[in-house]
Amino acid sequence: MVNPQPNSDLARLSDEFFQVQHSTDPFSATLLGVSGFDSLVPDPSRAGARANAERFAAIEEQLGRIDVETLNEADRINAAVLGSLAWGARSDLEHGLWETSASAAGYASPQAMAFQAVPTAPLRDGEAVDGYLTRLGALGSYFDAIMDRYREATKDGRVSTRVGVQQAIDQLAGHLALSPADDTFLNLPLPADVNHRAVRDKAATIVQEQVRPAMRRLAAGLQDELLPGARGDDEVGVRFAPGGEEGYRAAVRRHTTTDLAAEEIHQIGLDCIRDLQAEWAELGARTLGTSEVPEILRRLREDPSLRFTDTSQIVDVVGDALRRAEAARDDWFPAYEIADCVIEQINPIEAGNAALAYYRPPAGDGSRPGAHCVLTANPHERFTYEYEALAFHESTPGHHLQIASAQRLPGLPAYRRFLDAEVCGYVEGWGLYSERLADEMGLYTSDVQRLGMLSFDALRACRLVVDTGLHLLGWTRQQAMDYMWENTATTKTNVANEIDRYITWPGQALAYMIGRREIVRLRRIAERRLGPKFDIRAFHGAVLGNGAVPLGVLEQNVLRWVDTASV
Repeated sequence: MVNPQPNSDLARLSDEFFQVQHSTDPFSATLLGVSGFDSLVPDPSRAGARANAERFAAIEEQLGRIDVETLNEADRINAAVLGSLAWGARSDLEHGLWETSASAAGYASPQAMAFQAVPTAPLRDGEAVDGYLTRLGALGSYFDAIMDRYREATKDGRVSTRVGVQQAIDQLAGHLALSPADDTFLNLPLPADVNHRAVRDKAATIVQEQVRPAMRRLAAGLQDELLPGARGDDEVGVRFAPGGEEGYRAAVRRHTTTDLAAEEIHQIGLDCIRDLQAEWAELGARTLGTSEVPEILRRLREDPSLRFTDTSQIVDVVGDALRRAEAARDDWFPAYEIADCVIEQINPIEAGNAALAYYRPPAGDGSRPGAHCVLTANPHERFTYEYEALAFHESTPGHHLQIASAQRLPGLPAYRRFLDAEVCGYVEGWGLYSERLADEMGLYTSDVQRLGMLSFDALRACRLVVDTGLHLLGWTRQQAMDYMWENTATTKTNVANEIDRYITWPGQALAYMIGRREIVRLRRIAERRLGPKFDIRAFHGAVLGNGAVPLGVLEQNVLRWVDTASV
């Protein structure tokens, strides 16, 4: 019999998961805006991974003892989300795929996570500053532990790729070359109630005497120990590392939050690329005067008028896109009171490894806005037609609207208000859905910008083919780059960045198109079943109204809303 009251055991497990999740990965907690973990660093050792995996397994075991049939509707959703996340976190720790692929990629590389996360911790008061200095003091041991982990992996035949190791070396060299005034860890926006000089002097001493020497040791270990025996470009897929194929199949399940086999996903990608040909031809004929897809792609790449000339133009494009989207938001979504979103330029040091853009959520306590972080280095290499679609994906109506609204949903357990890569199929599916939704909203300024939207569609479809090609089928790095070059309009530089990202982070790239396909499928069901009763604002409310969830849970939520709305 269903108990209408919240289940106390489930509530306790939800709180426990919140603590385990963010103490295991405090850098992600900082990026997600979760307070209380900004003084911590992760434990990258195998022993640490085993201990944390056991903590997640204990949560799974206790969750399995709860009779789901007795839970009310909200708790059933929570139990399903908690089970999926606990399994995913445990699986990630157990397989440890990152140790097979030293790199410089954000989210996938442990030292890159430090560079990305540590400087974003809000320094609200003296306690937060003390926490920052504590974390800074732990970074030296953290960098040393990363190299120790790579040594252990190498002994077991889990050898990193040459391309990834070289990128990590270059990244470390770039940060080490910075002057103290520009050091990533010393750009401190301090509060008024601390002694600024004393804090800055202490931080500088820690960086000079502890952090930078450890970074040099890590760079030297990568150069002298990993690089000589690294896997070449013909064996970049994780399948070439012991345990790699099993780990990849688990990563596919984790990132897509589905039971789709990698082989099925590969075919879905091929079908998507095929289906886009007609749309390329129609839009190309209208915009460029040709329906020949190879010619369309060539024109988009080679026309100098479609390149930026300075960084301010890029910032203006994405800023204007965000303002238009915010102005139209209430016509397409329920009214949400959310944090602001700002535009930030990605550090030029990371330009060689970074995606074109990413999103950083606001702090849950309001001390930091959301940020659309955008790559502006080398503007003459950046296409003007790509950055509107990017803005809609990363800011509004995409990640910013979804993640910032989830932080303020009433009644959700704390851990569910701060989710991102843990439910990648939903989060990235929503971001990709938003690129097409922006067209429905009338936000693109021209057909040329719509070609950018189409190019990104092709890019995400290629990801299904290329990621599975690399890690399951054994494609070479060049084979993957050739396929993406032939089927998108992006540059060779961005093709290389994209492929190297997939090499480093197996399975994550599958989330975008798989997630969007599911959101679109559910919308079509709702439109068909509700007919004239279908309300786009209410549909979006149903999709966003429970925060980020696995795609199977999303289906249940939306179909339940359809049943209610049809009465």
